Amino acid sequence: MHKAGFVNIVGNPNVGKSTLMNVLVGERVSIATFKAQTTRHRIMGIYNSEEMQIVFSDTPGVLKPNYKLQESMLNFSNSALTDADVLLYVTDVVETPDKNNEFIDKVRKQTVPVLLLINKIDLSNQDDLAKLVEEWKKLIPQAEIIPISATAKFNVDYIIKRIKELLPDSPPYFDKNQWTDKPARFFVAEIIREKILLYYDKEIPYSVEVVVEQFKEDTKKIQINAVIYVERDSQKGIIIGKQGKALKKVATEARRDLERFFGKTIFLGTYVKVDKDWRSSDKELHNFGYR
Repeated sequence: MHKAGFVNIVGNPNVGKSTLMNVLVGERVSIATFKAQTTRHRIMGIYNSEEMQIVFSDTPGVLKPNYKLQESMLNFSNSALTDADVLLYVTDVVETPDKNNEFIDKVRKQTVPVLLLINKIDLSNQDDLAKLVEEWKKLIPQAEIIPISATAKFNVDYIIKRIKELLPDSPPYFDKNQWTDKPARFFVAEIIREKILLYYDKEIPYSVEVVVEQFKEDTKKIQINAVIYVERDSQKGIIIGKQGKALKKVATEARRDLERFFGKTIFLGTYVKVDKDWRSSDKELHNFGYR
């Protein structure tokens, strides 16, 4: 009998959810940087085998929203609690269990199986990890707690095994050759945004949105034009940099990753525009794909 279902990944920022998602799916679906709020959308990655299809869903890190974009991000996380067959709650050995008690309370009320994954165990020791496990057992008693290391792929096979045991019998929801629900343009924008997260400091990366205005593909090459939106004229100057060097570095690094991602020659044009206070505008958030 074939098994299939939706496995939703939730947790706070900086606990390695996106890295785990990519390891579980076996593809680079979510961007993973050292900065918080990397994931802004709910991203599906699909794991396929002959007898099973797991539809993983990575969500933005749970945080108290300060502007409308963060409200949208929290809505994505809350929605993941309503349609899961199995819930993966990801924490790590660094964060304290009492962070975001309101969201944890919602997880505790779940009727679907909850696997609580304590990530980055290579940064801890046996005694501290044992204490952490006991704290989480008190907070979410119904959860099965699994220590993991996403980067070292420790216990990843066991997670897949447990999910298979917990999923309902069902035909696949998606074509067996499909590994995500997102279009190619989405991954172009995410890869460019990842470079901005890596190369710029402070508020700049969080004030940026990337929109792909042209994506022309043939058998050997792809022509891409992308607009980087910022909220202030001063931010535009920082993104471009002196004599355009900063923007050139972002575009060069993004182009290399895109060529690996698509397996084709990439011609990438990048442009910077100001869209004042877009993070707090319902209209602009809707235009950028946040619902």
